[in-house]
Formats: sequence, C-alpha cells, structure tokens
Amino acid sequence: MAENYDDIDKKTPDTVDTDGHASDDKDNDDDYEKYCYLCRRPESVAGKLIHMPGDINICADCMQRSFDSFNNSGFGNMPGLGNMQFIDLTNMPFGNIDMSKFKAQNDVPKSQKVKKKAPKEKKQEEELTLKTIPAPHKIKAMLDEYVVGQEYAKKVISVAVYNHYKRVLTDTMDDIEIEKSNMLMVGPTGCGKTYIVKTIARLLKVPLAITDATTLTEAGYIGDDVESVLSKLLAAADNDVEKAERGIVFIDEIDKIAKKQNSNSRDVSGESVQQGLLKLLEGADVEVPVGSGSKNAMVPMTTINTRNILFICGGAFPDIEEIIKQRISRQASMGFKAELKDKYDDDPNLLRQVTTEDLREFGMIPEFLGRLPVLFTLDALDKDMYVSILKEPKNAILKQYKKLLALDEVDLRFDDSAYEAVAEEAIKRKTGARALRAIIEKFMLDIMYQIPRDDTIGRVTITGDYIKGKGSPIIELRGTPALEEASATQIDKQD
Repeated sequence: MAENYDDIDKKTPDTVDTDGHASDDKDNDDDYEKYCYLCRRPESVAGKLIHMPGDINICADCMQRSFDSFNNSGFGNMPGLGNMQFIDLTNMPFGNIDMSKFKAQNDVPKSQKVKKKAPKEKKQEEELTLKTIPAPHKIKAMLDEYVVGQEYAKKVISVAVYNHYKRVLTDTMDDIEIEKSNMLMVGPTGCGKTYIVKTIARLLKVPLAITDATTLTEAGYIGDDVESVLSKLLAAADNDVEKAERGIVFIDEIDKIAKKQNSNSRDVSGESVQQGLLKLLEGADVEVPVGSGSKNAMVPMTTINTRNILFICGGAFPDIEEIIKQRISRQASMGFKAELKDKYDDDPNLLRQVTTEDLREFGMIPEFLGRLPVLFTLDALDKDMYVSILKEPKNAILKQYKKLLALDEVDLRFDDSAYEAVAEEAIKRKTGARALRAIIEKFMLDIMYQIPRDDTIGRVTITGDYIKGKGSPIIELRGTPALEEASATQIDKQD
C-alpha cells in the first residue's frame, strides 16, 4: 500500500549540509513568513492570508479584487455556481492559466523567503489618572532636564497640558463644562517647538501624532485629507480608539497653510485646509480610515471624537516681524524725541509682541485662530543658550559622542573655547539648534575615523582652534601619568 505524501515528504531530505547529514528545510517553515501569491506581500504587511488548495496563500485584498473581476466579466452569474459548495481551483483553468502549475509555498527557495520577526513584548503602561497627573511645576521640572531655556513657553505648556488632562479625566463637573485649550506656538526655526511637544508626550505616556501641514490639501485633491492627522494618532495608539481620544496631535509648519495673497487660482492647500481643520479643533465625530491615510472601499473606517484630543500647532511664521513692526510703529511722530523706524530692527525678542491681529495679517483666518486660544512664543537662541544646549540636557549631542568613544575606552573632552566656537558658528548659520549637530558631525569625522585604528589613544581634547580650523585636537596616549591619575580618581569616586 502506498505511503501518504506527507510521510514521503518527511523522509525525503531537501538539502544536505556540509557534514553530509540530511537537513529538512520544511521543518523550519514556521520560521518564515507566508506571502500572497498575487501581490507578493508578506503576511505581516498584507494581513491574515487565505489558504487555498495547492498550498497557495492569497491576501484578502487580492481575493476581493479577483471576485470583483469575476463579477464584472459575468463569470459570477454563471448558472449553478450559487449551489456549489467547493470549487477545486487546483485543476480549474482560468483562461490560459493552469492553477495546477502554481508554485506552492514550500517550493520557493530558502533564499527568497522572509523570516518572521520576533514578537515585541508590550510594556504595560500605567494609565493616566487624576492622582498620577504631575503638577505644572513638576512637568516644567521634567522639561528642564531636556529643554534648555524657553522658560515662558515651558510654563505655558505645562499649565495648559495639566488643565487639559484634568478636564479629560473628570466627568463630574456639575453644570460647568470646561472647554479645551488648544495651543499655537510661534518661534523661529530650531528653537525647540517639536522637541518640547515630543518630551511632553513621552513624560505623560500619551499617544502623540506629529504631522506636517504642508502635505494637507482640501478634500478631493491630491494630498492628505485633514482626517489623516487622526489616522496617525490612531496608529500611535495601536488602533485603540479610546486611547487615541486622549492623545496629543502636533501640527507642524502651520504657517504654510496661510491664506495666499493676491492669488487667482483655487487655494486648495491654504485657507481651505484651515477651514477643514475647524471641526477637528472644535470637537466632532470624525470617520477615520484604519491603517491608511486615505479613504477607499478596501479600508475599514472607525469614528473618533476629537473633543478630548489636545491640538498643538506650531510654526516659524517667517517675516512676521515686519508685520509686528508696522503695527507697533503705525503712529507717525516727528521731533527730537520721536521713535525711529529702525528702532526694532535689532530686537531679538520682537516676536514676543505677536498678537492674533498680526497672525490674521499673515494669512490665518479668524475662525482658525479662535479655536487656538493659548498663544505663546519661543525665543530665538543666543550664544549662552547654544553653550547650554551642548552641555546640560540629558541627551546632549556631546554626551552622545562621549558615550560612543567611551565604548572604545577613550575619554573625550571639550574645553571652554570649543563650546564658544561651536556656538559662534551656529549663530552664523541661523538654523537654530539643528546647526549644532551639523557642526559637530563635521569636526568629529576625522576623530571617529582615526581612533578605532589606534589602541594607544586614551584621551582626546577638542579645542576651539581645532573647530576654527587653526589647530588639531590634543591627544594623550594611554599610560601617561596624568591620564592614569585621572582614571584612578574616577575609580575612587565610583567606590
């Protein structure tokens, strides 16, 4: 009596290893992902696959498209198909396609298979409650560990976030209903707008969605609809609607959707987007596609209520200083004590005097500004702030490089002249704190390249002359008395 095919497969080795022993790849098929035969997407991307005869796997999207094409071609209306309980697709020809010739999953060579990813362990995070919400001074203290300067901005956002989550987590406010306080932050590029919001979300352990307003367009045009903002928030909350409804949405580059001036064409990415965002900022039930940024028939939809979602908008608003100066010096004056027109040209903190009137002149519609009641500004960075950014934050960029070289048992140090030289160069570039990394990456390139080649290097000291291109770093070899004395001192401190 013939053996089963399964038994033959188990006894037949697929490959032979270098030692001459038979090895069976099919025993390890569970370690590799299955994929859709038609679109070739793995199961982790396409979702759960449908197993067909002949060991063929097809995703739900391709199966739906196949059924749609059958119905459109009239194949689905053939008599007798409605009473068929099972169709053997293995031997059924579709046009010139013979299904029996399809390759099974196990016939694919091992070099073309995708290995399954190890499942990530989800950490159970404590839910935010009225007792666990940190007070505003504690929120600001936590921000101080990561964000240098911007004292006023940190105080405003700490109070606003604290009040918002008190409002969200309590349902017993009698007849008094507290409105939410969305925020609009104005500040020059590289001053820390996005970083502050990221730090707040990480400290409070709430889902955060960061999106760029430049990609948003009016519904029906190429680009992202305003609902895509909520799709990102839902994805950040692991598709948990209840968790997403308590999250934070940060819309960056909000100044890019200002109303176009003197434009005859339809403004689909400016004023129209502001009008589309009104219902989200106010609070409404919005249908959101799950797992996708666009709405179509193949994507499931869910409803999210935006009433308890905190919206924070941020933008640099370039050249708004000119609008502020025009408003301040609107009244003309003459005489010896008259104010000069260029009085505010060199004022680094002119942005602090911004008002909603200036933003309306810039191109923001009043309905949009009315839904962002908390307006505050961030200061431009000066030399002292640049030096503090290099030294003080927990994850300062210089601390990152020190840790990298410590893995090679090399001590990296910077003298005071180096800090000042980096700060002066950053001020010239006028790109904010982002300039610091570009400057440090440039002068650290040769050091990071050469140090792994020489095991005798024990310490590298960066000087201001090296950053300005006038000298070289101070290199001390291992075994020198000064270096050994410093190492002994560090060991004593640890003990």
